[in-house]
Amino acid sequence: MTELIKSEYEKWKRQLTGFLKGQMARDIRVVVSIELQRLTDIVNVQISGQQGTFKTNTCLAYDENLQLVAWGYPALAQEPPKRIKSTARPQPKPVELFKLHLANIKEDEKPPLPPGLDSKRAVTDYLHEMNKVRFVCSVPAEWHHEAKAIMRECMYNAGYLDHRLSENLEFTTEPEAAAIYCMKSLNEYRLTPGSSFMIVDCGGGTVDLTTRTLLPAMKLSEITERSGDLCGSSYVDREFLKFLGKKLGYAAMRKLKENNYGQMQYLVQQFCSRVKFAFNGNPTEFSVKELDIERVCPALVQYVEGHAKEQMEEADWLVEFDFQSVKDMFDPVVNKIIELIQRQLSSTERKCAAMFLVGGFSESLYLQSQIRRHFATQVPIIAVPRHPIAAIVRGALEYGLHMEVIQTRVLKFCYGVEVSAKWDKTDPFERRTESGRVFRFHKLALRGTEVAVDQKFCYTAGPVVPNQTDMTFNIFTTQNNNARYCDEEGMRMLGKMKIDLPDPHRGKNRLVEFTLTFGTMEIKATAVNKRTGQVYESSFILEF
Repeated sequence: MTELIKSEYEKWKRQLTGFLKGQMARDIRVVVSIELQRLTDIVNVQISGQQGTFKTNTCLAYDENLQLVAWGYPALAQEPPKRIKSTARPQPKPVELFKLHLANIKEDEKPPLPPGLDSKRAVTDYLHEMNKVRFVCSVPAEWHHEAKAIMRECMYNAGYLDHRLSENLEFTTEPEAAAIYCMKSLNEYRLTPGSSFMIVDCGGGTVDLTTRTLLPAMKLSEITERSGDLCGSSYVDREFLKFLGKKLGYAAMRKLKENNYGQMQYLVQQFCSRVKFAFNGNPTEFSVKELDIERVCPALVQYVEGHAKEQMEEADWLVEFDFQSVKDMFDPVVNKIIELIQRQLSSTERKCAAMFLVGGFSESLYLQSQIRRHFATQVPIIAVPRHPIAAIVRGALEYGLHMEVIQTRVLKFCYGVEVSAKWDKTDPFERRTESGRVFRFHKLALRGTEVAVDQKFCYTAGPVVPNQTDMTFNIFTTQNNNARYCDEEGMRMLGKMKIDLPDPHRGKNRLVEFTLTFGTMEIKATAVNKRTGQVYESSFILEF
């Protein structure tokens, strides 16, 4: 952290300490939003050596003892030394994109972490370098409640929250935050209440999409399931590294990544600044680009062997990029985004009046041109708002201040409870219990349902046996609306609630009304004893 940020925070802390201490979450006046991508947002502040930027890099650097030595931009970009001394100490190892360890992806697709360091420690260390006020954390649309729970735990471990369930932390999804930000631009495009628009959030790791409808009084409803995939701008960087692997040898690139990660990242940054950012897909405006490997990434030279080494020596270690080679790096990623947009458009019969491209990758002129080429006849307005790279963080701030802006959301999961029912012939015989019953999944709210904030889904249950003295509600989620049993593939337990059942002498005549209420960013489970009026409550983070 820079001294500027430290001094500003100390000033804010002195002013806010007396006000915030002991106050309820609704009394908080300061909201900070966090988006953990390749970059994390700190708006209008000079930080980590980056002047005039909207974001600071989500990156850490550790020494050989796993002590944190750098945070943000200095941890990522390491210009190679002019001379490599044999006695030089090992260079700090950057750690980036650690948020992907919380995603449901294959282990070999997750970015490497130094031995002895896990993703929870990395997230906690990163958050600890920032300071505490009130936070709105924007997360990818596909995150499950486990990933959000880990993020909440890291926030607590870093000292942001007084307790793990503190209401000082709110969650919103990245496309939802972007939609709130873009909503302010709708008047500029003469969109009126009832108009639907799509947000295509193109970040570093993920691309998330959502379709919303503008309601009166500048409110928003969601009309389709959010969707997304791992096809952000960092996957163009991966294609660049594959290109180098073909030219210099995959073994050489693997050794560079293992032994000189900082230089590899510097090489990627040089590619981005000299080639990637300027590429617009127009061959008449393209000129062949070069990278001097000896100067930009000297450590790589020692790993290149055989015929590849002979060729590079002949070329003075200059790697050329012609139009087609650069286009081939973009197209696998861009085509995946085009497919996501097409599926999102096809998921609703409503006309999409506008499409807004946000996130860092949305500034790619080639991506913009390809999206317009494919969808100009289907969507009248395809636009990039002002400051697209800051759309999520600014929208998240707006959400933190005015949560009522979101009126409805579309459930991405089916929610229900495990119930004990009478076995019948439609159930497998092996599921029949000795008492002639079967445990089934009772659906309360179906995936794809558009639900209003604080909408309730209820059912009434009673004791299975007359002398029962308690009852447990096991709450499950699944993406399969046709699920029948709670041990099927894809089932996840969201939580459980155990309640007392007094007066066993009343036998089975003791009904309980169980309710799931979908709030702003959490689900509240409520059980009410219909005879005594006793109420039991439990809250769970909402599945986006």
